Amino acid sequence: MLKAVILIGGPQKGTRFRPLSFEVPKPLFPVAGVPMLQHHIEACVKVPNLKEILLIGFYQPNEELNRFLFSAQQEFKMSIRYLQEFAALGTGGGIYHFRDQILSGSPEAFFVLNADVCSAFPLTEMLNFQKEHGEPNSFVILGTTANRKQSLNYGCIVENEDTNEVLHYVEKPSTFVSDIINCGIYLFNPEIFQHIGAVFQKNQQDMLLEEPTNGWHRAEAIRLEQDIFTALAGQGKLYVYKTLSFWSQIKSAGSAIYASRLYLNQYHTTHPERLASNKEGAPKITGNVYIHPTANIDPTAVLGPNVSIGTDVTIGAGVRVRESIILHGANLQDQCCVLNSIVGWDSTIGKWARVEGTPSDPNPNDPFAKMDSETLFRDGKLTPSITILGCNVTIPSEVIILNSIVLPHKDLNHSFKNQIIL
Repeated sequence: MLKAVILIGGPQKGTRFRPLSFEVPKPLFPVAGVPMLQHHIEACVKVPNLKEILLIGFYQPNEELNRFLFSAQQEFKMSIRYLQEFAALGTGGGIYHFRDQILSGSPEAFFVLNADVCSAFPLTEMLNFQKEHGEPNSFVILGTTANRKQSLNYGCIVENEDTNEVLHYVEKPSTFVSDIINCGIYLFNPEIFQHIGAVFQKNQQDMLLEEPTNGWHRAEAIRLEQDIFTALAGQGKLYVYKTLSFWSQIKSAGSAIYASRLYLNQYHTTHPERLASNKEGAPKITGNVYIHPTANIDPTAVLGPNVSIGTDVTIGAGVRVRESIILHGANLQDQCCVLNSIVGWDSTIGKWARVEGTPSDPNPNDPFAKMDSETLFRDGKLTPSITILGCNVTIPSEVIILNSIVLPHKDLNHSFKNQIIL
């Protein structure tokens, strides 16, 4: 029997995802038409003999999370539960704190997935790889290849090329170590808790020797990457399975549009029913587009490529949308244009208005390029990036909003460029 654990973090994480994370917990933000977490769950459900999915994080259980869990359990006919941490315990501390829940029913192995990655999730392949490589008690990290410069932003893995054993692991090194990076998706067996427990004991001892501080829960804060993998590397316990399929982090709102593109492309094989097609009396579709059945779209609109239209969205005559996510209840009036943008819940874009951002996509000429974790400001100026309208923003007719972030509940009265509108 197998289980899966998805680490969903908490409200003080996801700050780069604002203002969108004000309205909905980041793991529930819709990417390619479904909540980010649902892509993880759909991949887990396909693994034979996987019986339970546990979400671990420190969000307060809220209505949206409960509703999502309830509908996911109904849809996938599987036990999906949320376990709330009392504080941010790190990637290792969370699973150690809830080890009894994870081990109940005696699973022989369990997956751990970070919620803020988008991937084809080759979980069955990782299981087969574990059976073929190493001991039955070995652990597997999913790895992929990055370019030399970008690899410094990730956990870097040096492997034995013959056996795929991890010989050396460094989290965000300051100089080049390896172009194989950690994808934040792991396959563990119960023995991992002995290794995490040893770090926990050491942390407790270190705290006894130090001056007492108010950091009373520091011993439980354990990071899989720095505290566990670094120590396990080179001991014949840790192996890397390298994937050639797509993978990206979803740290910022700009990376959500890129992730949406990757998932929409994958739908051709996994969910062709989610992709819109050109039909008589329907809007013109170019490339991959997801349209929720409740959306009301004028047949003269042109959508795509890489567009996701949410529930109850209204799109008027002659509207053009490209490389964008349009969220629940938004109203795009006649002849407006939306490019490289996220339009927030219940926002309105007036007639002939233009809302446009600058994509921060990986270099298309480099097969190993990843999303850069872009900074909001560079040299004191706002970095040109996608335009984000928070919820309930109103853009008047005939104005241009370019490379800007608009916080929720704003009524704009003129054009803006390269600004954060508070």
